[in-house]
Amino acid sequence: MKNTAKAVPITIGLDIAKNFFQVHAVDAAGQVVLRRKLSRGEVLRFFEAQPKVLVGIEACGTGHFWAREIAALGHEVKLLPPTYVKAYVKRGKTDAADAEAICEAVTRPNMHFVPIKTAEQQAALMMHRSRELLVGQRTALVNALRGHLAELGIVTTKGIHRVVDLLAELVGVDNARIPPLALASLRCVAAQIEAVEAQIEELEALIMEWHKGHEASQRLARIPGVGPITASAVVATIGDASSFASARHLSSALGLTPRQNSSGGKARQGGISKAGNAYLRRLLFIGAIAVIRSKRAQVIGSWLARLIERRPAKVVAIAVANKSARIIWAMLRRGEAYRAPTMNAIAAAAA
Repeated sequence: MKNTAKAVPITIGLDIAKNFFQVHAVDAAGQVVLRRKLSRGEVLRFFEAQPKVLVGIEACGTGHFWAREIAALGHEVKLLPPTYVKAYVKRGKTDAADAEAICEAVTRPNMHFVPIKTAEQQAALMMHRSRELLVGQRTALVNALRGHLAELGIVTTKGIHRVVDLLAELVGVDNARIPPLALASLRCVAAQIEAVEAQIEELEALIMEWHKGHEASQRLARIPGVGPITASAVVATIGDASSFASARHLSSALGLTPRQNSSGGKARQGGISKAGNAYLRRLLFIGAIAVIRSKRAQVIGSWLARLIERRPAKVVAIAVANKSARIIWAMLRRGEAYRAPTMNAIAAAAA
């Protein structure tokens, strides 16, 4: 007698989009039991009607939101890096093929998953992303103002803090070097710079307030080159670092480790991979530059002083950023405070 029992899905791959989502489900034997397109409003109703299953979603836009909503229904939800899913796409790129690839990738035992962020973590990161956007707009406005004034023979030294000198050129109405039409246009740009500057200061105040309310962020800020901005971004992004098996895994995830191109038993290493979170990598690099420029950090005989003697400044900055990432992992994983190296430790390392 033919078995007509309906197969029950145990794994579902969900390809998310703006309006229509694609579902690919398989049973315990790996046989496809469902392929279906869902509208945005149908997604939660669909998962409410399903038994508890493993759901795979790519960690892309809105991925964390849908992961939280589906997990609240009792399902096990895992987020996958899109680059890791790409290898399981057989041919062509369609929503159905992507959902099938996600369904296959989520069951792999050695797959790396992205921790699901809470709404609070995403809110904290929104402050950082908004600040980053405004800083970029300020830089563009300052460059435009500097370039326009240079066409009129008015040039100031480089640096964002020299903008005050540029704005001072626009105060005098009787400045003969600036035509009236140019003066009116440049004042509009100057007003935008001042408005963006005020908004950046407002966001930085919010970040500082968030930073003061999180003990882990305050501990990380004591690391040389890691201030409140970087510390709060790290805590909001990676949390307790439990998803990283070692300090090297964290630095590798931030793209601070050498890119491998080895074959035939020959090990070849290039520059840093620049993979992963570019924002955190940039913050750590900027902090490392500040550490290098600080005379207090360049203790005679220290690891940093000896490295500066042998390598270019930017190479040293990457090494310092890599070391900072490893220290961050250790502090978050173990809940410890930062311990500055003593003179005895520096002497022992130099010996």
